[in-house]
Amino acid sequence: MTAIHIRKPALTLRAGARAMARLREQGLSPADVHVIPGAAGGPKALGLSGLDKAIFGDWLLRAPQPRSLIGSSIGSWRFAAVASSDNPSAQLAKLAELYTTQRFSKGVSAEEVTRKSLLFLEELLGGREEYLLNHPVYRLNVMVVRSLGLLAEDSRRQLGMGLVRAISANMVGRRHLGRFMERGIIHDQRAQAPLADLLDFPSHHVPLSRENLIPSLLASASIPLVMAGVRDIPGAPAGVYRDGGLLDYHLDLPYTQPGVVLYPHFTDRVIPGWFDKSLPWRKGTASHLQDVLLVAPSRDYLDTLPGRKLPDRKDFERYLGDDAGREKAWRAAIAESDRLGDEFLELVESGTMADVLQPL
Repeated sequence: MTAIHIRKPALTLRAGARAMARLREQGLSPADVHVIPGAAGGPKALGLSGLDKAIFGDWLLRAPQPRSLIGSSIGSWRFAAVASSDNPSAQLAKLAELYTTQRFSKGVSAEEVTRKSLLFLEELLGGREEYLLNHPVYRLNVMVVRSLGLLAEDSRRQLGMGLVRAISANMVGRRHLGRFMERGIIHDQRAQAPLADLLDFPSHHVPLSRENLIPSLLASASIPLVMAGVRDIPGAPAGVYRDGGLLDYHLDLPYTQPGVVLYPHFTDRVIPGWFDKSLPWRKGTASHLQDVLLVAPSRDYLDTLPGRKLPDRKDFERYLGDDAGREKAWRAAIAESDRLGDEFLELVESGTMADVLQPL
């Protein structure tokens, strides 16, 4: 008897309440999408490369219109790559290769990681700044945090003490993080970020410019103790700026837009802040997510990857002394991610997306 092989889905799709009703009634077209968030997550972004290429290099091009890209940390780097060229797929591939070929010695200093990250951004975006700032459809929004108190120090001892206090305060309640940091949104000069009033933390809205583009992107990915903070972003309030994911890890924000918020994500869970990763009761806000369609790799898909997971920052430790092995594993995950893009296009083009939707 011939065995019957059933292909397991590569994607998990979850939708907020209003998005669910809309998608079941009329499906999804690129004209429905005006906002795309991009989460923090470091090398996990490489595992979405094929999905990003399908969305930005094919599907959205079928209905050109102004769209806001809102990213923290690597999410802002992904979107800067997308908005820096009329060939987003090529720039996404370049980002993946630049990230994959990074190498760090044991005990590398925060200053050295910062130096290499700056070179990374300059190689990715050098000469493309004006195109990005004046992109015909994309409006880039970069999430950062302005550090307060001990979190503004780069001394490992003082910064470490500040982090312990912030983590403890966050355990009591997320709102207490306002004693340690403020939100910054460095936004396209042509449009504010498509968000309702932000009442949870003090928030600064700063127009994006040639002068603050690279500093903002660098700050947005500056993980405390891993990278140095970025001091005095041009146009922003004076201070030390760090990773936007500290407050807005998965961008649980009050989106205001027509249509659907399309969210290509590393996981099917929305975690509000970086310090909430180990707190399963901290979940995304239903009212924030009501228009969100979250598209993430399925567990079955992840099981096919090296290590049964997306690339992550811990791989630099797991493969310490074996950069060639890490690069091989990451390139395998990047190549496999084309399956994610193919499945997304198949779902939207066949009109069968509603059949696989789950609640967010």
